[in-house]
Amino acid sequence: MDAFPPPRRGRSVRAWSLALALLLGPALAGCGTTERPESPAKAAAGSPAPKADTTHQQLRVDGRTREYQLHRPTVRDGRSRPLVIAFHGRGSTASYLREQTRLDEDARARGMLIAYPEGLGKLWGAGTRATARRPDPDLDVRFTKALIAELVRTERADPKRVYVVGFSNGGSMALRMAAQSPGLLAGAAAVSGELPTGNAAVKPTGPVPLMIIYGADDPVRPLAGMPHPSPAPAGEEPVTPTMSAHDSAAAFAAAGGATASAPATTKAEAGYDRTVWRLSAPGATVQLLVMHDAGHSWPGSRIKPPAGFGRTSTALNATRTILDFFHI
Repeated sequence: MDAFPPPRRGRSVRAWSLALALLLGPALAGCGTTERPESPAKAAAGSPAPKADTTHQQLRVDGRTREYQLHRPTVRDGRSRPLVIAFHGRGSTASYLREQTRLDEDARARGMLIAYPEGLGKLWGAGTRATARRPDPDLDVRFTKALIAELVRTERADPKRVYVVGFSNGGSMALRMAAQSPGLLAGAAAVSGELPTGNAAVKPTGPVPLMIIYGADDPVRPLAGMPHPSPAPAGEEPVTPTMSAHDSAAAFAAAGGATASAPATTKAEAGYDRTVWRLSAPGATVQLLVMHDAGHSWPGSRIKPPAGFGRTSTALNATRTILDFFHI
């Protein structure tokens, strides 16, 4: 239900602990990474060619070769860098997400690494339920942890400044990582993504600064959530049910120590409403931004969403808003 067409031509804190190393051990066993330019077939299919500082790479995890695009800062001075892992939506690709978010442009100014992993079958196992096509629901969790460890080792990514972000099904994947591995991340954000529920439920387990940005009129993944599994075309993965955007944010707030003595506050801003929960850690928050008259899209994106996805809000630039929230 999150499917995207390929981009058209011309479109424009935490320390790394021994426990984590032990946790990653099985996934990293036999890992290797290779770097390659974009293939002519992909270029012919209309995917944007990587810029000089973006490369296609591979990583062996769990006996599989997984792919990702890596954007490096243009200036490499030997310093450790913040790392953002960016998950594309269902039916989409890393290349599309790069064009949709323009994260690369902000990376140059902020000196950060961005990894855009490719999901198996163009989607992510954002829920905890096994399916016929994905009998191991934790594959993508292990891949993400292995990717982070690899980039800490090879690219000087700062293990205390690792962030995840995603759109739609990728947003739900970012929320899953934040929920299950809060000590691994310095922050997380989802656009049009909610926490899985039902027999695929994901529950936050600890504090992590988090932002959810959502269109009030999202026709694909409604603001109120999807309480029941949605049908999928024959042979494809079912769409995982989700709780509402508000309840997703509130679950993270509760896990982060927000209490009744400091209730959530909601403020109307130009083009959206912002709800803020203050966590027990000084300065840490969970925030929900609900965009007025907006659909299933990335606010501020230059790419027009597919027909039936609703309009794109221009009240803010989601990419810059998220990176400012991360304090990168």
